[in-house]
Amino acid sequence: MQRIDSREMLNELRHQSKQVVENSRCRILICAGTGCLAGGSGEIYDKMCELIAACPDVEVHFGPEIAHGDGPMEVKKSGCHGFCEMGPLMRIEPMGILYTKVSVDDCEEIFESTIKKGELISRLLYKQNGVEYQKQEEIPFYKKQTRLVLENCGHIDAEHIDDALAHDGYQALAKALHEMTPEEVVEQIYESNLRGRGGGGFQTGYKWKQVARQPEKIRYVVCNGDEGDPGAFMDRSIMEGDPHKMIEGMAIAAYAVGAQEGYIYVRAEYPLAINRLKKAIADAMECGLLGDNIMGTDFSFKLHINRGAGAFVCGEGSALTASIEGNRGMPRVKPPRTVEQGLFDKPTVLNNVETYANVPMIVLKGAEWFKGIGPENSPGTKAFALTGSVKNTGLIEVPMGTTLREVIFDIGGGIKNDGEFKAVQIGGPSGGCLMTPHLDINLDFDSLKKMGAMIGSGGLVVMDTNTCMVEVARFFMNFTQNESCGKCVPCREGTKRMLEILERIVAGKGELADLDLLEELAETITETALCGLGKSAALPVMSTLKLFRDEYIEHVVDKKCKSHTCTAMRNYIINPDLCKGCSKCARNCPVSAITGQIKEPFTIDQAKCIKCGACQGNCAFGAIYVE
Repeated sequence: MQRIDSREMLNELRHQSKQVVENSRCRILICAGTGCLAGGSGEIYDKMCELIAACPDVEVHFGPEIAHGDGPMEVKKSGCHGFCEMGPLMRIEPMGILYTKVSVDDCEEIFESTIKKGELISRLLYKQNGVEYQKQEEIPFYKKQTRLVLENCGHIDAEHIDDALAHDGYQALAKALHEMTPEEVVEQIYESNLRGRGGGGFQTGYKWKQVARQPEKIRYVVCNGDEGDPGAFMDRSIMEGDPHKMIEGMAIAAYAVGAQEGYIYVRAEYPLAINRLKKAIADAMECGLLGDNIMGTDFSFKLHINRGAGAFVCGEGSALTASIEGNRGMPRVKPPRTVEQGLFDKPTVLNNVETYANVPMIVLKGAEWFKGIGPENSPGTKAFALTGSVKNTGLIEVPMGTTLREVIFDIGGGIKNDGEFKAVQIGGPSGGCLMTPHLDINLDFDSLKKMGAMIGSGGLVVMDTNTCMVEVARFFMNFTQNESCGKCVPCREGTKRMLEILERIVAGKGELADLDLLEELAETITETALCGLGKSAALPVMSTLKLFRDEYIEHVVDKKCKSHTCTAMRNYIINPDLCKGCSKCARNCPVSAITGQIKEPFTIDQAKCIKCGACQGNCAFGAIYVE
């Protein structure tokens, strides 16, 4: 692609790229996000390419009508469509058809029936409550979302800059460079009240102002793509599905604060995101949208990728910049803050992927447009990774202020297997739990803070009544303790002590005094830990203790786990009315805890039983249950 030396050239290339898309007889977009690739979408892509290469001039039918585009049929690798529960996914344009749970064996039928004849394949369409949905936009999962940051994910070729240009890529950067001063850009972001989407919710424009006013003229722009929360994949999906939107946002930030270099910090466990970012940066450099004298101006900006080793603590700003510098990723005492002395001791703008992806839209449409979405103090949208005991897991985007009830029951489709909702863990290891009375709470920074929770990066883990909340707290504390950098005593030693207490409780060896000690430790860690991650490490324990104290007491006093999650508290019982006396359970017991006579009911010696469950797994008559 030729170098873009002016805004006019950018608009011309945008027009050309848009014409290619519009003239295509048919575009087949195969989800090539990490999840769908794991489900075989790469093989589906290869098969569809093979079928079209063998029959390139076939007439394409949209129902009874023939496609009138004079361009070719195209098969494209898109980013994540978001509807992960239904993957691998295939979108067929311009009809807007979304096929779900596609396999390689379906490809020939799709080509012969849908492409050649315009006939829909019912079994591949999404169905809910007896209703069949032909078009992606009509599916409740999508219809109830407001996809702005994720607008292009699943709709464009994630690996070629042409598709990004066709969808207004780099138009905001052109506007900033040719119509606005750096100060005006900073002011617009400040006026929009865009708050950081990485967890803390700090005002982005204020951060940019602080960097722009520093006397030091060498400055850096850094993107946090580390995304260490278990179950979170919002930033990964943006980097995989629409990398140019984030890159454009970083370039605008660099122009606004006077930086000439930027770094994207991505965990090495995201190889697909890294490869697509590398390709996107190389394409942008070739086109003159990164590098020297961008679009014929005197603004230059170069971008580098730095791979992290997957340390959760490197999500903290000073630890992240230390890691980029080649040092051990550990937080430092503040002040000075990152805006004053960040990367290489220079003033640094540090935001996460989703925050930067919001910037081009604000520059193009204005601060007032952005403030018109969501509540006044938390405007815009937020992407969430919806996982756990919910029917429709996946990546969603909703306006700030949307309620938990809407997210879980309208978009998520309700609890899996028509179970009963119990709680949702929001914000990952740094967040807290919310329960049924909180379903109508607004998902925004301030509302959640009042409830002792936080949005965090956007993980939402839904739990049903079969979940043990004590085990949930133990799980997150185990993660936090393992990921502690060890620099400060409260986090290093305090989380270890908390984990030991929780492990005693789930092992049936807890005491009531342990609950008071947990609260005391949690309070101490929160007040004295060095970094934000340490200060929030105890939140899952504090929120579960507050909301589900009865479960802790049940574990400690009654030595019971009503969800039967905690292995040490399971009592395996043989129902004599169902037992046939076959002895299979006894033969498979590793500690000979089961005795009895053939054709007579057997019994389990609870003193010997090690709670392994081998007996229940081997019983063909369902005679063994957990008490």
